[in-house]
Amino acid sequence: MERRLLLVFALTFIVLLLAQPLLMKYIKPPQQPETKPQPTAAQPTPAPAPVVPAVAAPAARKTAVTRQAAAEQETVIENDLYRIVFSNRGAQAKSWVLKKYFDDQGRPLELVHQAAAQLYGYPLSLWTYDENLRKQLASALYVSSGGGTLTAPANITCEYSDAGITVRKSFHFDHSYVVKIETVVTQNGQPVRAFPAWPGGFGDQATPAAYAVATVDLYAGETNWHGGEKVIRRAIKDISGGATLNGPFAWAGAADQYFAAVFLPDDPKNAALVTLRNALEIPKDPSKPEGEKMRLEVVGAAVGNLGGATTERLFAGPKNLDVLQSVKASPLPGQQPADVGGLVDFGTYLGFIAKPLFLWLRWTYNHWVHNWGWSIIILTIIINILVFPLRLTSMKSALKMQKLQPQVNAIKSKYGTKIRNLKPGDRSTKMELTQQQNAEIAALFKREGTNPMGGCIPMLIQFPFLVAFYSMLGSAIELRQAHWFWLHDLSSPDPAHILPILIIVTTLAVQKMTPQAGMDPAQQKVMTLMMPVMLGVISWNLSSGLCLYWVMGNLVSIIQQFWMNNTRFGQEMRAEAEKRARKKGLAPSKT
Repeated sequence: MERRLLLVFALTFIVLLLAQPLLMKYIKPPQQPETKPQPTAAQPTPAPAPVVPAVAAPAARKTAVTRQAAAEQETVIENDLYRIVFSNRGAQAKSWVLKKYFDDQGRPLELVHQAAAQLYGYPLSLWTYDENLRKQLASALYVSSGGGTLTAPANITCEYSDAGITVRKSFHFDHSYVVKIETVVTQNGQPVRAFPAWPGGFGDQATPAAYAVATVDLYAGETNWHGGEKVIRRAIKDISGGATLNGPFAWAGAADQYFAAVFLPDDPKNAALVTLRNALEIPKDPSKPEGEKMRLEVVGAAVGNLGGATTERLFAGPKNLDVLQSVKASPLPGQQPADVGGLVDFGTYLGFIAKPLFLWLRWTYNHWVHNWGWSIIILTIIINILVFPLRLTSMKSALKMQKLQPQVNAIKSKYGTKIRNLKPGDRSTKMELTQQQNAEIAALFKREGTNPMGGCIPMLIQFPFLVAFYSMLGSAIELRQAHWFWLHDLSSPDPAHILPILIIVTTLAVQKMTPQAGMDPAQQKVMTLMMPVMLGVISWNLSSGLCLYWVMGNLVSIIQQFWMNNTRFGQEMRAEAEKRARKKGLAPSKT
């Protein structure tokens, strides 16, 4: 509307100027009686004269405070890691291609979620609490110092001013994934809180699962109980669009499974984070854009200084541990500078196990086989060999418990008879008899040197390592699009579902080969069938790297169990199991 008003003023001024000669030619001024003195009425059209300055003055003032480009232009900034297409419309990035990472079609990965960006803003746009101002800053044509193609290191400065709004945005691109940002916005001379933003998601989000794992992460300097960085991760269900989190914090931003856009404020104490969450409809089948849609949500983040002017850095790239650990944030009060390595989620409680496992896996890849699939196999074999003594201890404990089971049953039978003969409502005596029964069983275990938890403790020791390995494989970007035989991406499910089927088969084999000395034969039959099927269902859509680890662990267990079954101890285990099965078959238990 302001441009149209200026156009009306300009056209009016031009019409008045053109009308001056016509008025002088066709409209004769009135004659005065005197001939010598020059009559005042002879002045050319005195009426319109004051209109010219009255119209021209506002136009001149408007021109003095307006600074914007006449047309949109693009600037391409490149280094060895990325290719950014920067537009002066909104002074923002329309494209952010990572050269060393690829999408499902084998093209360099577009980090900008194009569908979300068209609706909610492009990277490096400014987020303000005033929605109208936000839209104005995103659509304005800035006067840019850039143009054409630039090779990093490079600088771009963009300026815009109109109707009391003044904006200056400066960017410095270097040889890394980090961009230096300086922004200042004023309105009628007063600073405005306008935060640089990464508004909506990432270009690698191609499945509902990829949207579901998106988070907004923040590090405020806290540590876990084991001394690691305590990163605050807001899952998409916990994110409130437009909510503000005040500093101090070292870094904050949006992330998905493998990529992140994180802001590192130069002034952590006065920094603020605005969390962004927006709905998006995308085709269920990417190959059919006009087909059936599904409703998902994307998250984003905007970080800036509460004082108005913002100076910070933006890391936009892969969650590669080496890369992240090289990016240092400004120090928080009283602390040493932290890196952004906490973006890799190794697990809240078992990260101290998962991270060493990943470093071990990466070392195996770098120094031994140079293939992530074979590295997983080697690591799995070594882990299963190391935990084999625990498994053997568990089986020995189960055998001891089975040998003591007749005595345990006798004690239970003795006290069970007494309890059944009690009068109804005699709870105190029943409780006393139950305590005596438990005390006698405990004395039996102590006398025989048997721990009833002996069979469980070794498995409990193994469990954290299994969970840590699961967490580690799910977070390592190195497995993304890593090849192994028919698998083209170890971070994605097996397209042929060969590995989940092998999990079912190998688990069934392990169950069949392992004597269950302490288990009821009927229960054993159910578990032998149900456990493999359940594990197969769970693993059906897990990443193929995890499934490969699972299958290989089962194969190693089969080899170990085959060896144990042919030892004296193994034969004793099998004999006890068969003896219990025959006993159950002849005299089924009534309990």
